[in-house]
Amino acid sequence: MSGKGSSQQITREYFDSLLLEMRTIDSVEASTKTSFFGVEFATPVMVAALSYLHDVYPAGMIETAKGAAAAGALMWSGIGPEDELEQLIAAGAKLIKIVKPYADKDLIFKKLEHAEKAGVLAVGMDTDFVFGRIKNKYSARGFPVSPKTLSEIKSFIKATKLPFIIKGVLSEQDAQKALDAGAGGLVVSHHNGVLDYALPPLKILPRIKKLAGDRIPVFVDCGIQSGMDAFKALALGASGVCMGTQVIAGLSKEGAEGVRKILEGITEELAWAMNMTCSPDTTHIDPSVVWT
Repeated sequence: MSGKGSSQQITREYFDSLLLEMRTIDSVEASTKTSFFGVEFATPVMVAALSYLHDVYPAGMIETAKGAAAAGALMWSGIGPEDELEQLIAAGAKLIKIVKPYADKDLIFKKLEHAEKAGVLAVGMDTDFVFGRIKNKYSARGFPVSPKTLSEIKSFIKATKLPFIIKGVLSEQDAQKALDAGAGGLVVSHHNGVLDYALPPLKILPRIKKLAGDRIPVFVDCGIQSGMDAFKALALGASGVCMGTQVIAGLSKEGAEGVRKILEGITEELAWAMNMTCSPDTTHIDPSVVWT
């Protein structure tokens, strides 16, 4: 949906409404290096939890993993077979595996166990997919999905030694529940418009960040198209940002090389915004440089 009520359009308009101060006195050349879960990356710009990219480019997921690794970026992985996850890691990518909220809880535990054994950095669940989408209601690629209780989420978190990330948080209520459950990270997201008229992630981000504090990373997904978008998200409290559409565009043109170019180009623009706002690194960006 791209007309009235489109969450994608509302999110884009909100991004574009945010203006930046310039602060150049005492500014230094910024560093975009970032650490997630004990691993250092060249950029806080990450590949979103994509799936089934073979329709975009031959062996699309593997090519994306190679591109992310070359750019020094973290990659998230969505739906996909177990052997594919292993191939992504073999391609050099550092990964976070997101599992759907399947109705079959045994399937969830199986996927969490495999991901941990495969060597991912963290696992998680996109809890905003509990009813699927309008076109595939109650289903994720043919597998039934269902809402999860706080008790069930706690059981998933206890089932793994890895940080467990709750993806699809767009309220203070869900953020607090995720924190109470022991989540190892949050992703502020509306799943690219799963609900019309959804809040722009950046609008609720400062409130969620205030709840989480520095205990766990808070990531942002949906609508990141440029380094300026990434900067605004970081300034408002994000630890890192997930990018999907731009990555797919790069992949479709040049495979892994296209993915690398997109991630590095976005990171260069992010660094420029940091240079021009007296932001020396990704953990020292003054939120007051953003005007709403």
